[in-house]
Amino acid sequence: MEAYFDNSATTRCYDEVKDIVIQTMTEDFGNPSAMHQKGVEAERYVKESAAILAKLLKVNEKEIFFTSGGTESDNLALIGAAMANQRSGNHIVTTAVEHAAVLQPMEFLRRQGFELTILPVDKRGVLEPGALKEALRPDTILVSVMYVNNEVGSVMPVDEIAKTVHEMSPKALFHVDAIQGFGKYVIHPKKAGIDLLSVSGHKIHGPKGVGFLYVNSKVKVQPQMLGGGQQNGMRSGTDNVPGIAGLGKAAYISYLDRSQKNEHLYRLKEQLVNGLVEMEQVVIHGMPVREGAPHIVSACFSGIRSEVLLHTLEERGIYISAGSACSSHKRKPSAVLTAMGLEPADIACTVRFSFAEENTPEEVDYTLGVLREVLPMLRRYSRR
Repeated sequence: MEAYFDNSATTRCYDEVKDIVIQTMTEDFGNPSAMHQKGVEAERYVKESAAILAKLLKVNEKEIFFTSGGTESDNLALIGAAMANQRSGNHIVTTAVEHAAVLQPMEFLRRQGFELTILPVDKRGVLEPGALKEALRPDTILVSVMYVNNEVGSVMPVDEIAKTVHEMSPKALFHVDAIQGFGKYVIHPKKAGIDLLSVSGHKIHGPKGVGFLYVNSKVKVQPQMLGGGQQNGMRSGTDNVPGIAGLGKAAYISYLDRSQKNEHLYRLKEQLVNGLVEMEQVVIHGMPVREGAPHIVSACFSGIRSEVLLHTLEERGIYISAGSACSSHKRKPSAVLTAMGLEPADIACTVRFSFAEENTPEEVDYTLGVLREVLPMLRRYSRR
């Protein structure tokens, strides 16, 4: 049996997504900026995807800007917004558990002269409300918080944070990295007070290399990619029509029967967690099962390095992650787990399981059975 439990790293494309990508690469392959019929056909796919996303978010289609993925969306939101609004203030805020696609742009801005505050989280990986209130100032112009943590599945109280930001720092823009939350949660940015929202296609069964950024029409953002002036000058470059078409289709399908899909994911999560906590020297990180995101489980297998467990399971057809796929090749301890107060020894033994709607209870049972078999062996080996 094969069990792919690394869906937070990337998901398999829906068949319908594959079909529309092939269609736009081989049949409707025109440049959407061209004025002839082939260009008009290609532009139709871009407009249809924008309409799908705008309807899901309850925003205007003109507020959707397509990018090459989550990293570019985060960079455009943070650097673009800070640069465009620096006359209003110099202070920017984020949390210690953000993805590198947020933390590194924030550090870049700090080197450009902005004052950066990085807020702590509690042992669940959730922002401390008091820390946010203490950090906000009249000259705060940008706050960035992720919706769902990609390593441990903790869910931030985004609506509450937005309210606090706008009440205490009226000049501040609020950015949400929703790369792990979109497709799992109903997100209406205008109602929630979110000014900028980043999403990536390959986390929701869409293609890699495409994403989008929602930008409230009242928000000023300085473009970071200049050229032919596509997308109203916000993001120049020939539109990635196959990616955009696939993203729109994936988003549409992701939200069909969303509640039932989430319930399926929660049951898989409960099944895995219930099995893991019965094993010796296994600790689950983050929020309680039903409070955290439905698709992510972070677990520490004391005494067994994460890479060893990962490859042992891989040999048996089970695919997991030793942390964020974007940073798992680095030797530094996880910044997320460090911020949550874990000891380095426990961080080194932590892995992530992440589900998709096509995973099954049988795959979870198989995984638990393999773990019961290999853990005693690996611990005996590690003590030598």
